Amino acid sequence: MSHVAAEKQKLLNRLKRLRGQIDALERAVEADVECARVLQQATACRGALEGFIVEVIEDHIREHMVDPALPAADPRSQAAEELVAILRSYLR
Repeated sequence: MSHVAAEKQKLLNRLKRLRGQIDALERAVEADVECARVLQQATACRGALEGFIVEVIEDHIREHMVDPALPAADPRSQAAEELVAILRSYLR
């Protein structure tokens, strides 16, 4: 089973929230809402999509780049966790 399938419900929930944000953005544009509010909603959508991407990449790193059976003290596990931390800080 792939890591996407294992985290399917969590990822689907994120996508549903993102869809709601995109729908709200569309309604704001249709209603001629002021540009500052539209931009704020658009950046929220971008953040939500980046959060989704981070989740998939994190799971990929943990499942495919490092053996999940390795102890946390193993240098490869530590390097993977450092990479995940960098990724989170960069994309969030």
